Amino acid sequence: MSVTRRTFLTAAAAAGVAAGTAGAQEKTYKAVVIGDTKNGGYGHDLHMVFQHRADVTIAALADPDEEGRAKHAAECGAVTTYADWREMLAKEQADIAIVAPRWTPPHKDYVLACAEAGLHGFMEKPLCVDLEEADAMVEAVESRGLKWALAHNFRMTPLVAHVKQLVDDGLLGTIVEVRTRGKEDARAGGEDLVVLGCHLFDMMCYFIGDPLWCMSDITHNGKPATPADVREATEPLGPIVGNRINAMYGFDNGIAGHFSSMYTKDGNGARWALNLYGTKGCITINLNRVAPVIKYLDDSIWHAGARGSAWVDPPGMPEYVIDDPHTQTYIPNITDLMDAIANDREPACSLRHGRRTIEMVQGVWASYVAGCRVALPLADRAHPLKNWSA
Repeated sequence: MSVTRRTFLTAAAAAGVAAGTAGAQEKTYKAVVIGDTKNGGYGHDLHMVFQHRADVTIAALADPDEEGRAKHAAECGAVTTYADWREMLAKEQADIAIVAPRWTPPHKDYVLACAEAGLHGFMEKPLCVDLEEADAMVEAVESRGLKWALAHNFRMTPLVAHVKQLVDDGLLGTIVEVRTRGKEDARAGGEDLVVLGCHLFDMMCYFIGDPLWCMSDITHNGKPATPADVREATEPLGPIVGNRINAMYGFDNGIAGHFSSMYTKDGNGARWALNLYGTKGCITINLNRVAPVIKYLDDSIWHAGARGSAWVDPPGMPEYVIDDPHTQTYIPNITDLMDAIANDREPACSLRHGRRTIEMVQGVWASYVAGCRVALPLADRAHPLKNWSA
């Protein structure tokens, strides 16, 4: 059934207010925003994610930058502002925190402090720098029964959910391979792997489960990467290496998953996509738009035009249009988070799912450093490049 934007927003708002609770009007939530204008900002407008929620009030916003603090508080309607986020957590006694900065090094401190204060939360991806941090964050929230969701917005759209159902129902036959490419802009290689790869890995696991192993090859300017090539990304994300990466993951039933990103002078930054290949056809999911662009090829040889086939919309796709990316992008994520809080369940895109994407990123580094295929989950939770370059 086709769903118009108005129908979708109305349904999402209603679900957000009432999901899983009887008389949801009786329960309202107090939220606070952690931002930092000069150190990761507000991600993709994460301070605006509750604008469609009648049951959530933005009580306060913290940002050490005075000008940015005033600007973003006005945008999201924060009642009170703070220069120090720790002071905000201590004084506001909130229910929910938004961790908005893109840059990952402070994420662990933010989440651990919010968990100590007993807050549920929503946060920008990538989750954190390495698996040691990821483990600590997951333990902090789960040991207290808190619900935290991660901003993997593409996987949470009704479009991708519909495709998942089609795949599960056999539209593509048996899945034999999944291929992904990063955005391949100026960040191609290691930074692409961390920043854009996490969306691809989250979606890859959504369709075919958890990876069992990883093997990778990394070069820098055409030569095998060495410890001397390890560097910081253009944004603080932890150490990275390489401007060309090819990685392969093994899944159950012999399914192979691939990630590639290569810097070229003529890279256009628009190949960021996941492609599902099955015995009956294939589906491509391009992420280079506010909402994913999805096409289907009904051909077992995966060759458009060879036998009269062409790329078309998958059957029965719902309509999903985002008119205002500042406020609508994360409606599915937030609706699910609020339902998870109300029903005491794990969010559909939780910190555990975020840790799984970090596992796949770290697996690339670990495989290359070890010079062999590595089993996942990794036994050593420290960042492989930190040890390698020491």
